[in-house]
Amino acid sequence: MERLSNRANSKIKLAASVRDSAKARRSNGCFFIEGARLCSDAAQSGVEFVRAFFTDEALEKYPDYVRQITSRCDECYVVTQEISLKLSDTQNPQGIFCVCKSKISVADADIIKGNGKYILLERVQDPSNLGAIVRTAEALGLDGVIVSGGCDIYNPKALRASMGSLLRLPVYGSSDLVGFLKSVSNRGMITLASTPDSSCAKINEIDLKGGVVCVVGNEGNGVTRETCEACTMRVTIPMSGRAESLNASTAAAILMWEMMRR
Repeated sequence: MERLSNRANSKIKLAASVRDSAKARRSNGCFFIEGARLCSDAAQSGVEFVRAFFTDEALEKYPDYVRQITSRCDECYVVTQEISLKLSDTQNPQGIFCVCKSKISVADADIIKGNGKYILLERVQDPSNLGAIVRTAEALGLDGVIVSGGCDIYNPKALRASMGSLLRLPVYGSSDLVGFLKSVSNRGMITLASTPDSSCAKINEIDLKGGVVCVVGNEGNGVTRETCEACTMRVTIPMSGRAESLNASTAAAILMWEMMRR
């Protein structure tokens, strides 16, 4: 492997750029991941690599992970500890970094399973929430996640919080949310808008057989009025005590559990 020692190297600068900037990720069509486990998960999930960087210490400490990555990546480099610190977005870097090609499908009624179960995130802003929701969606067996606005799914914090689920579970993007919801509804799927309004139908009391798309809204403002109006019904999670609402990832977990329980 070729060695890189100059922090100003264009390959290093690109990696740091796509790590830090959603705009850079979009314009370059790639994203950044780091860590032995996450990078090896990407290799096993069929993610397409642009290039990979390893410190000498990582090559020695994580040989199995390194082999999995290098078997999928043609452009690999050994970097200094100084460069490792420049690339790392964590407090204790493991010395393995990869730049990968972005791949996100556009949500379309024709590619969504008519009898599938999906969680739809409308303008969710916190990358940790997004990652946690996708991780739970994979664990519970949902068919996919649809993201409309909000946090970039390739935000490094979202990728870490998902523990690799964002690289494995089908994730779709939607810029025409109302149009998408109407299209899947016309195919017979139930579309749900979640709300803290206790007067709405309780998620644990409705029939969720067949295809379901459930919308979770922005942390501060919830599901938008336009989206609510495009859904089949509004649903709520029954709550006791004085709490008025739940954290987005917690609410999504309960909604997804109810979707899959029956």
